[in-house]
Amino acid sequence: MRALIKGNGRPVTVLSWNFERNGAEDAAKRTQAHELLVSLNPHLVLRQEMWGADANGNTIMYQLEDVLGMRGWLGPQSSTAVFADPRVFRTLREWPNTGPMWVQPPTALTMGYVPAGTDATPLLVASYHLNYASPTNRLAEVEWLSTWADKKWTTPGGESVSAPALLGGDNNAYPAPGLDGDPALPELAEINDRPHRLHRSYVGPEGSRQMDTRPDEALRTAGMQDVARYWATARGGDKTAVSRTVNACQTHGPDSRIDRIYATTDLLDAVTGVDVIEVPLELSDHHIVRLTLDGDCLSDILHRRP
Repeated sequence: MRALIKGNGRPVTVLSWNFERNGAEDAAKRTQAHELLVSLNPHLVLRQEMWGADANGNTIMYQLEDVLGMRGWLGPQSSTAVFADPRVFRTLREWPNTGPMWVQPPTALTMGYVPAGTDATPLLVASYHLNYASPTNRLAEVEWLSTWADKKWTTPGGESVSAPALLGGDNNAYPAPGLDGDPALPELAEINDRPHRLHRSYVGPEGSRQMDTRPDEALRTAGMQDVARYWATARGGDKTAVSRTVNACQTHGPDSRIDRIYATTDLLDAVTGVDVIEVPLELSDHHIVRLTLDGDCLSDILHRRP
C-alpha cells in the first residue's frame, strides 16, 4: 500500500446543514438556500429538517435534486436527507430500519467512493437530527446512531472488514467542554426559556441539572470523533473549526455548537479542513458545517486491510 500523503489529492467536500423548516412554504427561499450549497461545490450534503419534501410524490425532493445537481435519498418521515454527487459517491444499500427510538429518523446509506474503485471498502454515511425536547430520548437515539460505526463489509476476496462511518447532523446538545475556542457551555440560568432549560439538561448523579453533553460523549466512546474538535487540535489545523453553529438568542442562551460531523477515527488522516459557513438568520437558524477530505488519502484508507 502506498504511503498516505495528505493535502495533494482531489478535495472531497461534505456539508451538513439544518435548513430551518426546509424553507416552510417559501419556494424561493428554499431555492436560494440550496444555491448557496451549490456555491460551496459539495460532493455530499447531509440535510436536516426536510419537512414537506415528501408531499405530492416527493415533489420538493426532486426539485432540490435539480437545484443541487445531485442524487438524493429522503429518510423516513421526511426528516433528513442525503444528497451525493454520483460521479464521486455511489450507493450500495439503504438502511430504512433505523431503530425504534427516533422522533426524526436519520437517513443512512452504505456508499462507495467512486475514485477508489469497486474493490475499496465503502463508507456508512448518515444525516441525523437528535430529539429537540427529551434528553433521555436523545441519548437513546445516539446509541442507535452508533450502530452505523459498527458495520462490516465483505471484500471481493471474502474478508470481513470494518467499514468507516461519516455521520453529520443537529445534535440538540453540546460538545463536551474544555477545548480552547469552543463556545462555552451555558449556565442553566442563562437560558431564559424555562422549557428549553429542561430540553438541554439532565439530572446528574448528584441530583443537580447539568447541561447535556452525553450524545457527544457517547459517540466518542463508540470510537468516533467530532471532526471539528479533531481539526482544531491537529497539527496544521485551525481553531476556528469549533465556531458556533447557532447564534445566541434571548430565549435559548449563548452561542452554541450543536451541529457537528463525526467520523470513525480511521478517516481522520484524510481531513484537510473543517469550518462553519455562517448564514443570515432570515435564511436559517443554523449555520453550515463544512468538512474537506483529501480524496487520494481517502482512497488509500478505503484500501487498507487489517
